[in-house]
Amino acid sequence: MSILICKNISSEGPGTIEDFLRSKEIQYTIVDLYKGESLPSDAGRFDTLVMLGGPMSVNDDLQYIRDEEHLVRDFAARGKKIFGICLGAQIMAKALGAQVRKVPGQEVGWLPIKFSEEGLRDPLIQGLATHPATEVIDRAIPVFHWHGETFDLPHGAIRIASSRACENQAFQVGSGVIGLQFHLETTPQTARDIVNNCRDELVPGEFIQPESVILSALSAKYEKINALMQEMLSFLVESDTNN
Repeated sequence: MSILICKNISSEGPGTIEDFLRSKEIQYTIVDLYKGESLPSDAGRFDTLVMLGGPMSVNDDLQYIRDEEHLVRDFAARGKKIFGICLGAQIMAKALGAQVRKVPGQEVGWLPIKFSEEGLRDPLIQGLATHPATEVIDRAIPVFHWHGETFDLPHGAIRIASSRACENQAFQVGSGVIGLQFHLETTPQTARDIVNNCRDELVPGEFIQPESVILSALSAKYEKINALMQEMLSFLVESDTNN
């Protein structure tokens, strides 16, 4: 297996995704599109596409965002696996025909998501909901957010999670196309990085936590979401794709 990872801004890296790939000795290539690095001309050789977050909008007129959309459609047409986080999930949704728009209130910090009934019928979501690391209260778990836009569901997708601020927090198409608005890959260092780079977005709001709250999260909180990330990645790399 080989994985292509697209960075949409230099400060938001793959976090524990890279740790997982190294531990499994899975080949991967990281392309920093924000720095001007080009997508591989032979991108079709990769088995899985992973797209990370960024502060820009999928609706901005950025050529590399358009290139990623094209890549999503190509991977989907080939029945390959696609995994998007935050902006990456929004790129996926738009590429697959859905609308991406601003949410009424930005969602930033450690806030809960709630698994959907439909999502809980899926083996992956069942596994996450029953994972020892999951703090489930009324089907809700706290995860790390930093986004001001959301997506409609692409055709054929199921909603697998939602929150008070954002109805569509995650979607899945088949077993190998997954988009998450939230971040399970975050580490204390990547949280500090995003705070340092996007501090101006920390304005008072119903779903915006102050910097002190965001950065005071105990290591156990990161360990729990990282364990869920590992569970999701294990499912993704081991499952058959049925798009």
